[in-house]
Amino acid sequence: MEMEAQVSEVLENILSLLSLEGSFDVEEKEDGVFVSIDTEDAGKLIGNQGMTLSALQLLVNQIVSKKVENSKRVIVDIANWRKSKEEDLAHQARRWAEQVIESKKNMELLPMPSWQRRIVHMTLQETPGVKSESAGEGIDRHIVIMPDDGSESPSAIAE
Repeated sequence: MEMEAQVSEVLENILSLLSLEGSFDVEEKEDGVFVSIDTEDAGKLIGNQGMTLSALQLLVNQIVSKKVENSKRVIVDIANWRKSKEEDLAHQARRWAEQVIESKKNMELLPMPSWQRRIVHMTLQETPGVKSESAGEGIDRHIVIMPDDGSESPSAIAE
């Protein structure tokens, strides 16, 4: 309960500093502490493409890790935006995989935050016929989806 109490205290302080009205639930599970925030100002807290949400999650994780020894990862969701985004990304990743399999050509995706790249990579790992890797640095980091026919390189095929 120590972890849940610390996360709750940190969130109460941050939300009051931002003058945001709303409620939140904190649930500690084996693989992390899950926070669900419900507020009328959800858009402000989510930000453009979830950038503010990512910053809030980073801030909460850093503060809690200083207060709680061996703290678990804190995952923040606002008005179920992250859950919905994860489902949309997984669905889109399967569609991208189909396009790559049909065209037999690599597909470069637009840059996205690390948690979104993780969802796409995990979805593609379960999809036969494609493989993926991240390319680029910093805010330009993106995913490249490639056909995977089991061979290492097309140049290895006989003349």
